[in-house]
Amino acid sequence: MTQNFDVRRLGPADVARLRELNAVFGEAFADAETFGAEPPSDNYLRDLLAKPHVIALVAVCEGAVVGGLTAYELDKFERARREIYIYDLAVAQAHRRRRIATGLIRAVQQIAAQRGAWVVFVQADYGDDPAIALYEKLGVREEVLHFDLPVGRA
Repeated sequence: MTQNFDVRRLGPADVARLRELNAVFGEAFADAETFGAEPPSDNYLRDLLAKPHVIALVAVCEGAVVGGLTAYELDKFERARREIYIYDLAVAQAHRRRRIATGLIRAVQQIAAQRGAWVVFVQADYGDDPAIALYEKLGVREEVLHFDLPVGRA
């Protein structure tokens, strides 16, 4: 079944859409606490969405946010180039398997090309077979380990 959807990049005037996206993330990741318990202020989100290195894309279907991604542009030190890191990507359960995630990734690839980025990269968790299959279809798989390091206290 084909479904029409539009992908758009959010800007400072799109705080309500970003809040809709966070609700989609909370449900898709089964983590409503992280994505909804302590929402930032509208001013914080407007400032965040105004930053050129912060990318928030939403897929809208029939007026509702049904998926999206957040990504960050990273300037590199080893060469005069930049990379785009897809941090979160999700599509609401009822709208999966309709090429929405692929459309979102294609949109961030276009932004990366416009920004002169060298690569777009994303990570997936072991056991997240649908995400792994999608990313393998679109790119080259690398085996890496990811570590969360605690923040030192001042």
